[in-house]
Amino acid sequence: MDIVMNYKTLAQLNQNILEWFPKLPRDVDLIAGIPRSGLLVANLLALYMNLPFTDIDGLLANRVFSGGARLQSFTNYKYLFEREKLKILVVDDSLWSGTQINIVKDRINLSKLNHFIQYGVVYLFPGAQEKVDYYFEEIPFPRIFQWNIMNSNVIEKSCVDIDGVLCLNPTEEENDDGEKYIHFLENAIPYWIPTVKIKALVTCRLEKYRKTTERWLNKNLINYEKLYMLNLPNKKSRIDYGHAKFKAEIFNLVEAKYFVESSYKQACEISKISHKPVFCVETMDFINHENL
Repeated sequence: MDIVMNYKTLAQLNQNILEWFPKLPRDVDLIAGIPRSGLLVANLLALYMNLPFTDIDGLLANRVFSGGARLQSFTNYKYLFEREKLKILVVDDSLWSGTQINIVKDRINLSKLNHFIQYGVVYLFPGAQEKVDYYFEEIPFPRIFQWNIMNSNVIEKSCVDIDGVLCLNPTEEENDDGEKYIHFLENAIPYWIPTVKIKALVTCRLEKYRKTTERWLNKNLINYEKLYMLNLPNKKSRIDYGHAKFKAEIFNLVEAKYFVESSYKQACEISKISHKPVFCVETMDFINHENL
């Protein structure tokens, strides 16, 4: 059975917040974001509603972020918090079990703030509506967002490409299958470095470069179960074999649920061959063979 991933990009988050904020109460005095992703929501809402915003630590310490000339009066937190009872909206990007928002509620309750506080999330799991006062949309699992995908459990279930994902791609000059290429492998600039364990690294780098590749992975603290490389003699044979073909073969072999690929063209080919979803770093979107 194909996996349908409910995925939201940053552009979609922004659009959803634009659709959501007119439905929120307009007498709010302050927006407070739950770190880290909730700060994205709080910042955008504060900009659209022309309100000051802060994080949870700031809220408990009577401190707001500087708001520039348009919010000059609000940047003086003493002025804002001298008011007897503020109306505060605490927001996060999403809610599933409610563990995080319950921790925040407990901290706020223990602080005995004399304010009227409500809670909102942009996305929540169906059935969790009673945990917040406002929400925009219900999203069932599996779901993942552009702003946290590279450090999520999706990566733990994925095959991940190296060049163009974990590090920047080599230039044409560097990709000479010789001394310049070895220099690139040793000094590749890190790009997306996950903090979770990768199920499988799948690269069309040649097997003869395994030790150099492993040294770079270790140096950059990349945790993975297994590294798959092409066991071919040279660059020409690698190109002739087909990058997408090799990656799709390993994708199915290791029974991973997703593939994270740098190239849009290859991502489409991998999805067509494997009949499974591929996340493309070039477009920051999921590609499914059924929609190609």
